[in-house]
This record gives sequence, structure tokens and C-alpha cells, in this order.
Amino acid sequence: MAKSQKRRDVPEGATTVATNRVAHRDYEIVDTVEVGIVLRGSEVKSLRESKVQLGEAYGIFYQRELWLVGLRIGAYSHSGSAFAHDPERRRKLLAHRDEIERWSSRVDRDHLAVIPLALYFVGGRAKLKLALARGKSRADRRQEIAKRDSNLETQKAIAKARRSG
Repeated sequence: MAKSQKRRDVPEGATTVATNRVAHRDYEIVDTVEVGIVLRGSEVKSLRESKVQLGEAYGIFYQRELWLVGLRIGAYSHSGSAFAHDPERRRKLLAHRDEIERWSSRVDRDHLAVIPLALYFVGGRAKLKLALARGKSRADRRQEIAKRDSNLETQKAIAKARRSG
């Protein structure tokens, strides 16, 4: 996936690997958290080459742990077949126990989804920005587009009035 031009999901000083650009369009973000991710050596090297697809990934809770499903990390270009990793495997996410418990209960209670927003390196460690999100309906997205268009037209009218007056 292409790198996003907006840095809203990545902290200062971080090296962006991938962002989920459709997350803000398709979901209403309720809460966010930064978590670590358990990776193998060839996966880390592939991430440094930005061979990752984040769009189809989501988080699940299994046996009081948080797991990431659907993250595709391509094979490292210089690794042999003996040291290659499975590109589609589940990856364990590292978060505080109380945060996992709180998010798990909110997902069950409010029917929310756990989606990744960005994958980046901070201090040599791979981090993932996760969001607790509620899906938007088609009508919500249309309203948002109409609101954005009306704001743009208003800004254009104000700028035109300033120039001419």
C-alpha cells in the first residue's frame, strides 16, 4: 500500500511503513492505542522494505490475548526458502493486560471492530497504531462528503470575496 501523505496516525520521529488510508473513510474512530507486534527476523527486514499490505487486517481477541489477522508481509528479497516466513500468519500484539481487557469488553458490548491505522518503526521497534472503530453506513459517508463539499465551497467564496473586495 502506498505511503500516506498525512501523518495523523504516526507519532513524531517515527518511520512510516504503511498506513490504512481507507480506515477513516469507512469507520468512525472511537479510541486508539499503540501496540507492539511480535515478528520474525525476515518479517522485520520485509517491513523495512515496505513489503506489507495493511488494508485487510483486523484485530481479534483469543484467550485473553490480542492477535492481528490478515496482515500480509511479503517475503524478504534476500532470504532463502529455508528462512522464509508465512506471509499470512496471525501475529500476536503486545499491549497491557488491562487495556486488552477493557478493549475486549468494549468490542463485545458495543459491537466495535479493532482495525490497524498505521505500521511504523519507533526506536528500531515495529509499532502498530490500532483503533477501536464503528463502521459507517453508506448514508453517513454521503453526509460526510456533502459536508466537506459545502465547506470547500464556503472557503472558496470567502477567498473570492477577500480578493475582490
